Amino acid sequence: MISLRGKRALVTGGSRGIGAATALLLAECGADVGIGFRARQAEASDVVQRLAERGVRAFAHSADLSSLGGVTSLFERTIREFGGLDIFVGNAGIWPHKDVPLAEMTDEQWRDTMAANIDSMFYCTRAAARKVERGGRIVLVSSTAGQRGEAGHADYAATKGAMISFVKSLAVELGPKDITVNAVAPGWVDTDAVAMVMAHSREKIEAAIPVGRIATARDIAGPIVFLCSELARHVNGEILNVNGGSVLCG
Repeated sequence: MISLRGKRALVTGGSRGIGAATALLLAECGADVGIGFRARQAEASDVVQRLAERGVRAFAHSADLSSLGGVTSLFERTIREFGGLDIFVGNAGIWPHKDVPLAEMTDEQWRDTMAANIDSMFYCTRAAARKVERGGRIVLVSSTAGQRGEAGHADYAATKGAMISFVKSLAVELGPKDITVNAVAPGWVDTDAVAMVMAHSREKIEAAIPVGRIATARDIAGPIVFLCSELARHVNGEILNVNGGSVLCG
């Protein structure tokens, strides 16, 4: 039912997890898709091959998105490959695995998390605001941690909370250009990034989710693609919770 044929999309953090699942689903709907990634060349190449098998134009570009130069090179590549941009999905970011109380958190960890999650969000979304054409879509990947906090991960929760306010501000700015800006807020997702944590706590985590299961990456990709489609043309400034009912925020 969702058709994105003729649309040109860019997904950051696209070599695995939510980013890869989103890129593949966008391609299934007909969009040309470029992915940004940091260091996982083999995985990124595999995603591009799978995208091409769906009959769309595709590329992967390695860049440090916490730097202005890296972001500039990624967006310039996108325009060269596709001639324009209609959809931007900002998924790149980190979640430090180790629980660290704020009183014990180092300056280095705080700065690293801010750079990976906040600086990259600013540079990438600013570039998207300049490049996405009228009628386009911007979707950022936030987290339930940005709404309720997360003990031991105050740095991460702060970045995702900032993203929520950022999305709402940008939705008002870009709405007059017929560009919508939304976010999804996943809870636990069964990806490599959290595999070590879930290996020891899976049953406990599942018990806290009303639907009784942990989301797959594709479970998150579906709502993202919906927000990129014409079906969501009047949805703007929304934070769409995708967590099986574990966090209910209106």
